[in-house]
This record gives sequence, C-alpha cells and structure tokens, in this order.
Amino acid sequence: MKLLIELPTWMGDTVMATPAIINLISHYKTPKITFIGSVVSSKLVENYKDVDRVIILDKKKLNIFKDIINLGNFDVFISFRSSFFSSLMMLCVSSNIKHQFDKKKYTKGHTVEKYNNFINECFGLNKSPGRLKLKTKVFLKKDCNKKFLGINPGASYGSAKRWYPNEFGKVAVSLAKNYEILILGGPGEENIAAEIEKYLIKKNVKNYTNLAAKTSVSELISEINNLDLLITADSGPMHIAAALNVPTISIFGPTKNDETAQWMNKKSIIVKKKLECQPCMKRTCPLKHHNCMKLIEAKDVLEAVKRLN
Repeated sequence: MKLLIELPTWMGDTVMATPAIINLISHYKTPKITFIGSVVSSKLVENYKDVDRVIILDKKKLNIFKDIINLGNFDVFISFRSSFFSSLMMLCVSSNIKHQFDKKKYTKGHTVEKYNNFINECFGLNKSPGRLKLKTKVFLKKDCNKKFLGINPGASYGSAKRWYPNEFGKVAVSLAKNYEILILGGPGEENIAAEIEKYLIKKNVKNYTNLAAKTSVSELISEINNLDLLITADSGPMHIAAALNVPTISIFGPTKNDETAQWMNKKSIIVKKKLECQPCMKRTCPLKHHNCMKLIEAKDVLEAVKRLN
C-alpha cells in the first residue's frame, strides 16, 4: 500500500496533524509512505516508521507540477492543505484514492480534532486523536544540574500574535536567578530576539543564549525538549513543547485558543485578555490598538508561572 501525504505548510499545523497521520498509517498494514511538504514540516516526520521518501515542495519551481506528475503511482493521496495549489496537486497526482482537507467544512473543535475527523470521515474510521507525536533525534541536556527557561517571542502568522520584547525581557530578568535562559526563534525572528537580548544586557543578565535562527528543526526540538519551562507566543514551538510535555505558558491575543492551544499537555497555562474584539484572527490589529497583547503585562505571566509550579 503506497501512501502520499501532503503535510500542512506550518510547523504548528504539522505537529497538530500528527495524531491523524498516525491513525491513517495504522489503518494500513505495512504502508509505504511518501511525505511531501515544506522544509519545516518535512523535517518533523522524516523519521516516521515506513517512510520511503520525504520530498521538499518548492512552489516557485517552474516545472513543479511536472515533478508531481512524475512522482509515480499511489494507492492513496491525502492532502492536509486546503489551498488552490493543493487542489491542482490533486489533479496531477496518480492515485486510486484522493482526499483533500477542507477548512470550510471542518470548523468545530481543536485543530487536532479537525484533522482527525477528516481522516475518520474519509476512511470510515472511528479513531480518537491521541498525543502529538514527533519523530526526530533528541539530545540530552549538557548540564543536568541547571534549569532551563525558553523564551519564544516569534509567531509566523503575523505581528498581531506577538507580545512585546521588553515584556518578555522583564519576565526573563525576574526568572534569571532560577533558570538559564534560551531565546528561541526561527528565520525572520532575529530582530525581536535581539530586542530581548538588549533588554537582558541592560539589566546585567548574563546567563542567556540567543539561539534565534541558529538552530535546525531537529536542534530546535532538542532545545525545547531540554527546557524546564517555555514562555511562548501561539506558535509552532508551542506545539512542539506540547508534544514533549514541557511546562508551558502560552500568550494568546488574536487567535482562537480553543482551536490552537496545546494539545494534551497537563502542564500548560494560557495567558490572555477577554476583550470584545477577540479573537479577530487578523495578522495585524484591525483596530490599530493591539490591546489583546498590549494589556498583558509581565506580572500576568509571572503569576501564571507560580501557578504552574
């Protein structure tokens, strides 16, 4: 049985799709799996059992659809993306069975449940979504006698999801006596990480390391796995932490925490304000005040840390 699975583009969505992917794979005996997706999403699943190929999708390539046609024949093609591009892929892929996720159809519940309901409906299954599952090498702490705090200020969706560098900095300064601090982030998030670093330097905090845009996906997972606490925006690393059961404080603004909060992490607290304009689901604040994030103060997060401990 040959399966072609197109992954969600974003890190967080791919992590949230893993329970559905596992249920799909377990539906077949000894499947031969080809994953296709972005650089980030592909790295999250490349070590899954029964993986035959992992293909990086470069949409800018002129002959991309010719490459898709030449992938070969499959028994099942599943796409976890609702895009028009993926609809065109459906036409190009040679497969006996084809299904594409439709975000307009699956609107209720957590994103993990949406993806799982999609798989259940396509294949007549009745499987519940289990835990998030990552398949990558994880390295142990270099110094097990120290506690590590991760600060993850970035969020790929847009500026509306981002809390303020100085507020992250205030939290880090308050916790610096108890933790070694790691500033996390991906490409494009170097500036906000640098602002936090400047704040720490100003406050004479020296026990930090700025890792923003300096880690591979596998290295990022290892760093998160070694944390004793993560303070983060609604982001891909937040979902990685959930998969690894890392104690987490998640800061939510314009997005729907009932859809994208950490899945099955008992050591998780959400910090958010309850405003009439929430959730707007916009990349930038349409009201220009950004109160959903501006009104959250460092003390709110520090109080959540106390409750978590």
